Amino acid sequence: MRKNSFYALLVGLAVVATSCSNLKPLSQSNFNATPSPLETVGNNVPVTVNGTFPEKWFNKKATVKITPVLKYAGTKESYGSTQTYQGEKVSGNGIEIPYNRGGNFNMSFNFPYQPDMLTSELFMRFDAKIKNKTVKLPEVKVADGIIATSALASAQNTAPSVAPDGFQRIIKQTQEANIHFIIQQANIRSSETNKQDMRTWQQRVQDAFNDPRQNVDVEISAYASPDGGVSLNERLAAQREKNTTQYLESELKKRNVNVDVNARYTAQDWEGFRQLLEASDLQDKELVLRVLSMYPDPETREREIKNISFVYSDLASTILPQLRRSRITANIEIIGKSDEEIMDFWRTNPKKLSVEELLYASTLTDNDADREKIYQYVTVNFPQDYRGWNNMATAYYQRGEYNNARQALDRAALVSPNAPEVNVNKALFAMMDGNTSLAKELLGKSSGANNLDAAMGLLYLMEGDYNQAVDAFGDTKSNNAALAQILTKNYNAADFTLKAIKTPDALTYYLMAIVGARTNNFSDVMSNLRSAITMDKTMATRALDDLEFAKYRTNQDFMTLLR
Repeated sequence: MRKNSFYALLVGLAVVATSCSNLKPLSQSNFNATPSPLETVGNNVPVTVNGTFPEKWFNKKATVKITPVLKYAGTKESYGSTQTYQGEKVSGNGIEIPYNRGGNFNMSFNFPYQPDMLTSELFMRFDAKIKNKTVKLPEVKVADGIIATSALASAQNTAPSVAPDGFQRIIKQTQEANIHFIIQQANIRSSETNKQDMRTWQQRVQDAFNDPRQNVDVEISAYASPDGGVSLNERLAAQREKNTTQYLESELKKRNVNVDVNARYTAQDWEGFRQLLEASDLQDKELVLRVLSMYPDPETREREIKNISFVYSDLASTILPQLRRSRITANIEIIGKSDEEIMDFWRTNPKKLSVEELLYASTLTDNDADREKIYQYVTVNFPQDYRGWNNMATAYYQRGEYNNARQALDRAALVSPNAPEVNVNKALFAMMDGNTSLAKELLGKSSGANNLDAAMGLLYLMEGDYNQAVDAFGDTKSNNAALAQILTKNYNAADFTLKAIKTPDALTYYLMAIVGARTNNFSDVMSNLRSAITMDKTMATRALDDLEFAKYRTNQDFMTLLR
């Protein structure tokens, strides 16, 4: 009896020991990957895996390290962060899993996306020990493939920032002179008409009138100072305007200048008074400015200012004499060269063109080679103007000559390191290199640059902020703008954007095919993939592996097209 009892006890202990010491292989049903299939967000593949350790699975003395492994391109592997779990009798820093109840676990990790990850598999790999003894557990596949549509965002498909010209067809200028009067008088003194600024004014008007590329008209604004009463100043300002007009018309007639003269007068020049007072260094000017703001009535203003006797004497000697005047203004329009003249000079005598006219000439041609020649001419003849170097860089960039583009951009930055267009283009290269933090810094210093919106939209795409990308692109018609709309599931808008692109490329048609697949339009899938493959044969391989088209892999016509 004793012998049988002792034998039963040994068997029972052996069973318990066996059940506590073995870690059985886990199956796919113990894991759930989100999303599945995996999907890029920007240029990354974020994954969350929820798992379950079954009841009475986790040995009390076991330590299990789990490492996510993404397998792709045959032998390549990329690894997520390892997480450690441990049994109840292990002293360590791992997450404790009870033996009797088992437990759930959660792992979140991220893989930087590589183009050859399109066909891939996600496994959970185990490094398990019971005490110091290694336990071999087979890895478990938890997800298959990556939808990598967001990774189609590309700096190479983003238009670079061309620095603008400053050409103006009509340049407006003004030439001013003043005739000052003695208090309560309106006669024009020879001392005023013989001043240098008056002689310069008259000559400038004559030159403008005689130049067929210039238009000129004249304005007269006569004033009285705010002292002396409204009725007196009304008559005084009107007489000053009349005398000034007669004088100017006589002088211009002597020079055979026939221009329009528009005249007006202001009885009391309170606005001029305020401006001169604010610009002055009078000690108590704030007191007078307060009076101006408190009393809108002219007579009350004048009385209150005069009551400040210690200030008024300074005003009478410094401010008021400057207001007794007629201001004469010549409004001049300088008419620039026509488009035809500019292009004719470019072809025959480019030295006759200013740098602004040259840069403007580059906008008048649709020929890329001609445009590049203009940029080259600017870099040679105006080497200290960053725009020539920057725009030369954009020409190289759009041809795919990125090394040359970087070199030209470096020259532009040497001349003007803070130029907004230079910063946008450097940001595009930073994004091409995967350095979004540097791109963000550069774009933050690019306010006002041409094509800034497109670069910002690309940055948001690469960061996975698709709604912000849509907002940044606005009405831009580009592959990247359409991609942002696809990723926010606005397929009608994406279709409209793609069809509005002036020079569609293989990627344009490929994105149209994705829209077709997502809206279950097989005809659009086939026609657009056919166009994409015609322009770029590598699109066939991409489409064959792309999970966007997975549901068509059993369709004979689809597979024939790709093979």
